[in-house]
Amino acid sequence: MLSYIVWNADPTIISWPVEIRWYGLMFAIGFWLGFNIVGSMFRREGAPERWLGILLIWVAVGTVVGARLGHVFFYQWDYYSQHPLKILATWEGGLASHGGAIGVIIAVLLYSVFTTKRNPLWTFDRLTVAIALVGCLIRIGNLMNSEIYGHATDLPWGFMFPRSAEWHRYYEGQACHPTQIYEALCYLALFALMMWMYWKKNLGERPGLLFGTFLVGTFASRFFIEFIKNPQVDFEVGMALNMGQLLSIPFVVLGIGLILWAMTHPRLHLEYPGRYADDQSTATKKKK
Repeated sequence: MLSYIVWNADPTIISWPVEIRWYGLMFAIGFWLGFNIVGSMFRREGAPERWLGILLIWVAVGTVVGARLGHVFFYQWDYYSQHPLKILATWEGGLASHGGAIGVIIAVLLYSVFTTKRNPLWTFDRLTVAIALVGCLIRIGNLMNSEIYGHATDLPWGFMFPRSAEWHRYYEGQACHPTQIYEALCYLALFALMMWMYWKKNLGERPGLLFGTFLVGTFASRFFIEFIKNPQVDFEVGMALNMGQLLSIPFVVLGIGLILWAMTHPRLHLEYPGRYADDQSTATKKKK
């Protein structure tokens, strides 16, 4: 009996008349599901419907720009500093989740200043519930690309990746940890927990608690899984903690701080009209 799985999935769904890849499809599905999840939260709390479309634009731009620049500055600055026009070549690959997180944080801060006029934590607490699911789908996209897997393993669920040049170079004939699946399952569990916290326990009434839970759940799992994941770039070889782990630590610390802050401050008492506000003034009215 085989004790491993040969993963030979084609990353391309169709190649004509335009190429559609699983990774891009997972990204698109994630944004669509996230849009609907956050929309249901806005409607439940009586926020204006127009806020939703504006948020989608901010988050989409923040995610793509942040993830690309994160890869450029955190992982391959030596190359891109010599080839700056290549920064625009996103179709060649190279997105960093930590950069995407920073991009989204900046986007939400600007969105809160120019659109909602509310404490940014209100948006972060609701948006990050959806982002946890998006993270799960993106890791499934990585699996379809046969990328971002782990070290060799003799565990029965180890994967061989014959479509990966890196696998042929370093691991041919060996099964590897499917770390994409490990992360996807962690993010899916986090999504389920945060949905329960918001919908069943109304913990959106504790500003910062959902956001802090997201940061700890996402980046702590990322930190530990990185120990069995292959280096993304050459300079990480031999590092006690790789770049992904080093970048995860500040997010975990911030998340713990937010959780402690949320649990030591008075709980809000929000109203839940179950419909979008008629206008912005209705939505921004203080809730007693």
